[in-house]
Amino acid sequence: MDVAIRALEGPEVRAMAGQLAQLRMEVFAAWPYLYDGDAAYEEAYLREFIEAKGSVLIAALAGDRLVGAATASPMHAQKAEFRAPFEARGIGTQELFYFGESVLLADYRGQGIGHAFFDAREAAAREHGAHAATFAAVVRPEDHPDRPADYRPLDPFWRARGYAPVEGLVTELAWKDHREAQESAKPMQYWLRRF
Repeated sequence: MDVAIRALEGPEVRAMAGQLAQLRMEVFAAWPYLYDGDAAYEEAYLREFIEAKGSVLIAALAGDRLVGAATASPMHAQKAEFRAPFEARGIGTQELFYFGESVLLADYRGQGIGHAFFDAREAAAREHGAHAATFAAVVRPEDHPDRPADYRPLDPFWRARGYAPVEGLVTELAWKDHREAQESAKPMQYWLRRF
């Protein structure tokens, strides 16, 4: 089935919230996130995202079904723990756009949708006056017991898009892995591209 890529805002995002929560839990359950999904967390996270001024959801739709999604919003609208590493280095968040998750069902990968997600988020960033975009990727040890033998990191894809990790620019986010009894903090490396 053909996939349509559409930028959604406000009420359109609210209409997709349930599908987005399910999609996030399904995709993030796999390596490297290993997220043990929590519907209550998803509801709170998505409510906060929807309410952030300037936020945009790039939806990959197969008919009415959400098969992929990428989010973005102004960095100054993010939580303090997201902004803090930038502010500590004197990097202003007013002209910085934060790219949240980019999730896509496995059957739809390799069709250029990832590039479409970045294109649309970068366009949204420029429309909001941003001069740079950033995202955070989880850092896992090479010898992690759940690391698939055939895992290929997305680093080459991100570098080809003009992004690079910023040395020392790391934050932590907490979630519960499948192996964990409770949430634990995971290091998240920031990548950045200036426009």
